[in-house]
Amino acid sequence: MSNRGANIPVKKYLKGFWISYVGLVTLVILFFICVGSGLFGKMPSFEELENPKSNLATEVISSDGKQLGKYYIENRSNTPYKELSPNVINALIATEDARFEKHSGIDAFAMLRVFWGMATGTSKGGGSTITQQLAKNLFPRKQNRSSVETALIKFKEWITAIKLERNYSKDEILAMYLNTVDFGSQSYGIKSAAKTYFNKEPSQVTVEEAAMLIGILKAPTWFSPVRNPGRAFERRNTVMHQMMKYDYITSSEYDSLKAIPVDMTNYRLQDHTTGIATYFREYLRMVLAEWCTQHPREDGTPYNLYRDGLKVYTTINYKMQEYAEKAMIEYLGKELQPAFFKHWKGVPNAPFSFETGSGKKETENLMLSAMRRTDRYFHYKTAGKNDAEIIREFKNPVKMKVFSYRGEIDTTMSPMDSIRYYKFFLQSGLMSVDPHTGYVRAYVGGIDYRFFQYDHVKLSKRQVGSTFKPFLYTLAMQEGESPCSRYPNVQPVIDLGNGETWAPENTSDERRGEQVTLKWALANSNNWVSGQLIKKYSPKAVVAMAHKMGVTSDIPVVYSIALGSCDISLYEMVGAMSVFANKGVYIEPSFITRIEDKNGNVLQTFNAKSQEAISEETSYLMIQLMKGVVEAGTSIRLRTKYGFDNPIAGKTGTTQNQSDGWFMGITPDLVTGVWVGCEDRAAHFRTITLGQGANMALPIWALYMQRVYADFSLHITKRDFDRPSKPLSVDFDCGDEDTPLPVKGKKKKQTIDTDEF
Repeated sequence: MSNRGANIPVKKYLKGFWISYVGLVTLVILFFICVGSGLFGKMPSFEELENPKSNLATEVISSDGKQLGKYYIENRSNTPYKELSPNVINALIATEDARFEKHSGIDAFAMLRVFWGMATGTSKGGGSTITQQLAKNLFPRKQNRSSVETALIKFKEWITAIKLERNYSKDEILAMYLNTVDFGSQSYGIKSAAKTYFNKEPSQVTVEEAAMLIGILKAPTWFSPVRNPGRAFERRNTVMHQMMKYDYITSSEYDSLKAIPVDMTNYRLQDHTTGIATYFREYLRMVLAEWCTQHPREDGTPYNLYRDGLKVYTTINYKMQEYAEKAMIEYLGKELQPAFFKHWKGVPNAPFSFETGSGKKETENLMLSAMRRTDRYFHYKTAGKNDAEIIREFKNPVKMKVFSYRGEIDTTMSPMDSIRYYKFFLQSGLMSVDPHTGYVRAYVGGIDYRFFQYDHVKLSKRQVGSTFKPFLYTLAMQEGESPCSRYPNVQPVIDLGNGETWAPENTSDERRGEQVTLKWALANSNNWVSGQLIKKYSPKAVVAMAHKMGVTSDIPVVYSIALGSCDISLYEMVGAMSVFANKGVYIEPSFITRIEDKNGNVLQTFNAKSQEAISEETSYLMIQLMKGVVEAGTSIRLRTKYGFDNPIAGKTGTTQNQSDGWFMGITPDLVTGVWVGCEDRAAHFRTITLGQGANMALPIWALYMQRVYADFSLHITKRDFDRPSKPLSVDFDCGDEDTPLPVKGKKKKQTIDTDEF
């Protein structure tokens, strides 16, 4: 019997099968072509794949290559593969995509496993590869999408993953993935995460630390080692078990590592109020925001400080910044602030002192004025409350955190009481400059930016007291005087016209009525000699000298500026004092050396402005004068108490009622200024012994410089100042300067040295 009739249906069915199969494959190919071409919605272009958009933080980098901080919407910085610890790579692959090296963006085996699991109800994880997850991270899905849109997006991500595999190496894909993922705690990308959780660079992360970081990715809040340390511990060990399973670590390593507890001692939530150089970073932020508006990108739009991943290279030295901050907190926290509390304990209206009246009314007015400057007052006012209602609100106790040198204190007090509490705290500023380059090496604007956000380096201007006197003496040296020029130590009386006179006071009777050298007069901050000098050379000439040396603040043309009655910023004062160490040349203090884009292209380099302010000889003579302040004057405690034996030129300053204490310390390689005082000038020490600059500001300089000199890697030497290139035309060796030369038969009186406005 013939089988031809039976074979016809079989051939017919086979033909139908192949037609259906080819048709289905063709449809699938056409579908992917349509998806890839953007027919079902925009697909990322090749340019977008080459330069994926993400919010990259601007990094602020110290002169020695360390990160000072960031400006960001998302705390994200890119790290190349070569700077990643192998532990991080191994933990990621073992946990997220064990076949990463074998697939081309989509893992067919993993997809089959997922489909089988869905069909049998035994699903054990997703099938997305690291590359697919990267595609999802680079081009996020929109919210509130339909199931059809979700399916289309999944197909788009598959195609994008394949494109990524074609355009990037496996190493680049791993780095891109780790740079895009959210690790929680406001940390996007591995670099930010390593810094936040362990205060490390990504290259330094250990096995257990890498396992914890990769474990967080599954659910950043649920597995947060800060919020949920128990879950984080278990998840970390699960990741290490995967690493053992795929032979990245041995079983013995796993057994020892899984017992290590989660260590969060180095955890630091990174924001603009914490970390190092907070005041500097905030000042720099304002400068950079202005820079961005004036510097467009290639497309004509201005750079965005918070999204474009700029790298700002600064002049700040990380170690010196640390030493400066530690010196300030050490002295104020351990010595001066406790002394201030003790000094005012039990005194009415503390810590305010007023020249007239009982002080009660003045204190109330000062507190109300402070209240009106608070954010809380602004919010109440915006809400429509009147002052009477707001005052009642300010007297109601609320829960709050307040500053202390022992750490934040959780407490309950009224906002008005908190204002009074903060009025007791002494504030401070410090700036340290390389006088030969103008580079600012350390910048400390206050004691704690979280609670006191006013910058006492660049923004604050206070009376400078006797630290202004070097401008007056510089004028005298420029006019041909020498450190050995002698003046009578008698009170000058200057006719101001209209029947008014000005006669400066001294707080010391030492060598009263004698002929004294200018070196002795400056060393002991003698006000009478300063009065005679400004009478001789005129206030206008002194103001001109200060401006020539870099002071930009308005200075009143009055005789009292000889004693420092004018308000000048610490930034200006340090810049001007640097002239003496730089042979008469003023270099404007600078903070930035260059700015780069996210790809390392230099956008701008910065050069400090400079000008000759005084002659080389005058600057050297002033150094000799100011050395006398340290050798036998108001700064002698640098020798006697702090043990410095190297050449140092300096000047202390104390303003009226001891409201401000200053010290300017000059060495050949570094010029540093320190200011200390309360927020309100009515709050201050009531005695010159505690309130003079030698006690308030000088110790901070001493503690800072002790650390600087001890760190030989900084190359800050103890050498002497360079002599001028030409022979001096005057003598500065006043060998008999301490020998009393009587004037009008008056006898010498011995008293302690002081430095009073």
